[in-house]
Amino acid sequence: MTSVNTGLNPYANYGSAYARAAATAQPSLANALNSNETASASSSDAATNLTLSEAARAKLASSGSDKDIATVVTDLRAKLAAQYVAAKATGPLDKDGKLTIDLSTLDRRSLYAMATNNGGTFTADEQKVAQAELGNRFNAALAPAAGTAKLTGDFSGIYKAALDYLDAAGSEEKASAAWSAQREAVLKGIQATEQTPTKAPSGIANDPVAAYLAQPDTTTPVQDIATVAKSVRAALDAQAKAAKEAGKGELVYDSRRKTGQLADFSAVDNRSLSAISLNQDGLFSKEESFAAKQVLDSRNRTSILEALQASQKSGDPSQFSLGILNTYSAMSDEERTASNWTPSFRDNAVASYKSTNHILSLLKSG
Repeated sequence: MTSVNTGLNPYANYGSAYARAAATAQPSLANALNSNETASASSSDAATNLTLSEAARAKLASSGSDKDIATVVTDLRAKLAAQYVAAKATGPLDKDGKLTIDLSTLDRRSLYAMATNNGGTFTADEQKVAQAELGNRFNAALAPAAGTAKLTGDFSGIYKAALDYLDAAGSEEKASAAWSAQREAVLKGIQATEQTPTKAPSGIANDPVAAYLAQPDTTTPVQDIATVAKSVRAALDAQAKAAKEAGKGELVYDSRRKTGQLADFSAVDNRSLSAISLNQDGLFSKEESFAAKQVLDSRNRTSILEALQASQKSGDPSQFSLGILNTYSAMSDEERTASNWTPSFRDNAVASYKSTNHILSLLKSG
């Protein structure tokens, strides 16, 4: 099981700042969000629980942005109630402190509403687990850039990733004093790394990146690949059953097939795709493995294209290698194996990044 310590979580620790900003309107909020208790996170026992792909997460993150906050809170309470019923639970934590609900299905705006007790209907435990999940998402947003920094010695990408994360916040979060303080600190960090990219900035007040880097371990434990394979096997079986019950025939994996329901991989994360592609336990057919590999390769090509476009847009050719390294750093070992992204490929990207940066620095000094 995954243990989440909000006391070591840089983004979660700023929850106390959120609380102070809202303390006048909600007197009980400060104590709830200042809590540094440890919450244990548990994956769902349901075999069909499936991690969302990055594209699906992005869509989820933007969902509800056009709703007023009262509607967001009402919808969230209904979602939580349904999850409690399904889990046969009365709250987000069981007696052992493990999660009874799946917070990954909630968009950021809903999580922030829960963490700050917007509407005054959320319990202390609901606020605590939402705050921990926000911290986990901040860590996840910075993790690829942090991995790349270890390879290149350049800390600028971590601050840029933090700025992107902050700027993706909902209107309520952006209105908080905590968000403003963090964004100001991150902008100072960006300025500092532009001057000295090989040194992590220090002494910046309210700097969430510095807090993140100071943690002894920001790596979130992941399920073993065998468990991932079983979960995605069950999910595909559920798709097949639904197709049959809807009268659409068997589930197929080739768009050229004239009959049947085409399998939908859009909500399947890359590690699950790699589990299907590698097929280490023989749970998948050759057709399924081939289709998953095609989707995984397509997503990797998209990430490379995005890195190229970012390089062209910024006028900085080193951003292309940096984008590739960020993608590499975000991959699990299984994803790298399935995609054939070898250490040699990584080292070539690092060398390209460093040589390009060296040439650019010579041109600037000249």
